[in-house]
Amino acid sequence: MELINPAIQAYAEEFTSPLDELAQEVNDWTLQNHQESQMISGHLQGKFLEMVSCMVQPRRILEIGTFTGFSALCLAKGLREGGQLHTIELREQDAARARGYFERSSFAGRIILHTGNALDIIPTLNEEWDLVFIDADKPAYIEYFKLVLPRLRKNGFILADNIFFHGQVLEDQPKNKSARGIREFNDFMKTRTDVEKSVLTLRDGLFLIRKI
Repeated sequence: MELINPAIQAYAEEFTSPLDELAQEVNDWTLQNHQESQMISGHLQGKFLEMVSCMVQPRRILEIGTFTGFSALCLAKGLREGGQLHTIELREQDAARARGYFERSSFAGRIILHTGNALDIIPTLNEEWDLVFIDADKPAYIEYFKLVLPRLRKNGFILADNIFFHGQVLEDQPKNKSARGIREFNDFMKTRTDVEKSVLTLRDGLFLIRKI
């Protein structure tokens, strides 16, 4: 299902500030070379992540799902002085490429990359999070949320990506397990009264969640 009219998408990107040189390089390499290139946040969402981070001015950011490093570079733009971003990637090959980009960035030493299963790694991180971006294994979204919420400061934000899952969440019984996982996460979030949330129709859907 085509969620966003391509002409509208192109128009929106035309009027959105350009990516910096390194982020553009990551975006272009991923689109041209990665077999799962559709997973990258891309220009429009990348700038949105950057702006949210700049508004929050976080001391600690957690990203669950590094991929090739694009979104981490965007989120890091809002870090306050002395701030750090922790990002977790399951796949060694993607982690290695992302690490190379991080080392070339102005955030070298401030982006901390963990390789492995996020469900195992998150409990070992003794941090209070200001901003969390969830963009990893879709059936695990509820577990990710449950792990990070107690460590999220009051009025901290969680962004959860792909909550439309290509429109498959609109089906009564999604066949794809990732779509089912997202559908379950969305239903779970609907019942939560300890957070404020807004669904943004950006790209493949983005949950904006604030701890109250």
